[in-house]
Amino acid sequence: MMKKKRIVAMLTAAAIAVSLTGCGTSASDGTSAASGGGNQGESGTADENTLTVWCWDPAFNIRAIETAGKLYQKDHPDFNLQIIETPWEDVQTKLTTAATSGNLDTLPDILLMQDNAFQKNVISYPDAFLDLSSSGIDFSEFSQAKVAYSTVDGKNYGVPFDNGAVIAAYRTDILEMAGYTIEDFTDITWSEYLEKGRVVLEKTGLPLLTCKGNESDVAAMMLQSAGASFFDENGEPDMADNEALKEVVSTYAELVKAGVMVEVNDWDQYIGSMTNGSVAGTINGCWIMASIQTAEDQAGKWEITNIPRLDNVPGATNYSNNGGSSWAITTNCKNKELAQDFMAETFAGSTELYEEILPATGALTCYLPAADSPVYSEPQKFYNGQSVFTLITDYAAQTPGNHTGVYYYEAKDAIAVAITNVVAGGDPDRELKNAEDTVNFVMGK
Repeated sequence: MMKKKRIVAMLTAAAIAVSLTGCGTSASDGTSAASGGGNQGESGTADENTLTVWCWDPAFNIRAIETAGKLYQKDHPDFNLQIIETPWEDVQTKLTTAATSGNLDTLPDILLMQDNAFQKNVISYPDAFLDLSSSGIDFSEFSQAKVAYSTVDGKNYGVPFDNGAVIAAYRTDILEMAGYTIEDFTDITWSEYLEKGRVVLEKTGLPLLTCKGNESDVAAMMLQSAGASFFDENGEPDMADNEALKEVVSTYAELVKAGVMVEVNDWDQYIGSMTNGSVAGTINGCWIMASIQTAEDQAGKWEITNIPRLDNVPGATNYSNNGGSSWAITTNCKNKELAQDFMAETFAGSTELYEEILPATGALTCYLPAADSPVYSEPQKFYNGQSVFTLITDYAAQTPGNHTGVYYYEAKDAIAVAITNVVAGGDPDRELKNAEDTVNFVMGK
């Protein structure tokens, strides 16, 4: 009980901090509706045919759920969505405030939540979310790694939305200069990647990979590819004696020291390294493709494949995830059956929905039946005629799940420090022990 009180207290403090720093530039009071209706406010509406929704990004998330609403209206003409544009930081703040104050009636019917925060919120505020396990939604039709983000104690609390499957994207013209093709980087190990990266560096002067320094995204992607995590299945920190994590940190340091991976200072430099031709490839969530494609002069020169796997870790795969979000129905929803049916017939049951939003938003799905759609199999000129959307959906299906828990972001920060120190010559065992001690301290242990 004391442990849960510490969690709630910390999250409340975090919410207050975010409310002071994260809301100044975003129009969180904007509203839109799929059909008709006025502004219903920010909580669940009394209109039994209208559902209120919190989500962010008009060109991506909002456009997707508006499209879902219009499709659902074909068979339910009285149905309406009242969409309140709410930046993610504000969603988290308002959720925390509502749950800690016990005033859940300020919540909407549906909200979008970042995947890495889903378990934290359900564990901390179990009374705020509707258990969807018996909703009629077939969760087996989604990537199981994606489903795992919104699963707590075997119960499903989220409807998966966008695909964060990790890709390895390469400039094939640069690889060719080194004597390689995309096939040479498919289904390989990290030791093979390192060996070939040295050849590419020697013959072209370019690294295979860049990433932001002082972050742990690449390490987290490596770790999940083996089905491993910073935490054990009970939510306890698992770093000091985590053999998969030890290999991740050692591999990361070796890539940097060899010059095969270059750490840059900020996001602009990272994107610039791809668009200005100063790197031969990248490894990230598939959403990075939108940034790659801004270099229109490089059309036809890029191709994608799966990522390297860890060499010495049992069960290691060539697939991982980075980013993404899922829909949650709150217990404040006034018409829970309607909300569940809406989700079941759209995001959890309509290939047509994903066919419509893909060209308009670039929103790739983890809904596996969509991979068979002609829209998904359409060859893409930018990627030298590859059917990249089908490939990515297949990658999502093969991605292992992992445990995120309540303190996932704190763990990522601690591991980022450990990696920086190991790259600088620190002892991996000592640095991972320090990282685990840091997270234990944050958890009040």
